[in-house]
Amino acid sequence: MEYVYASLLLYHAGKEISEENVKRILEAAGIQVDDVRVKALVAALKEVNIEEALKTAALPVAVGAPAPATAPAQAPPAEEKKEEKKEEKKEEVKEETVEEGLASLFGF
Repeated sequence: MEYVYASLLLYHAGKEISEENVKRILEAAGIQVDDVRVKALVAALKEVNIEEALKTAALPVAVGAPAPATAPAQAPPAEEKKEEKKEEKKEEVKEETVEEGLASLFGF
């Protein structure tokens, strides 16, 4: 993950995401640099629009926001509960798949 964080730091600072710059950041943080991983990361990120990726990956702030105090609390019918559980399972699978994909891309 530290390799990705280094590249995000460079992006945020407006610097070029190059092998040399990523190495400098990692070394400054006291991390032993793996040249192969750095090369793979830089090569993979050349094809990525980081700004767009950050926009689509960002979670909305309103997630988990409490309901307004004026709304009466009602228990959802049993059918809705079953549907919610199915949706939650689907979301968990999607998140795991995404994490596995990122892990394989960056060798974690």
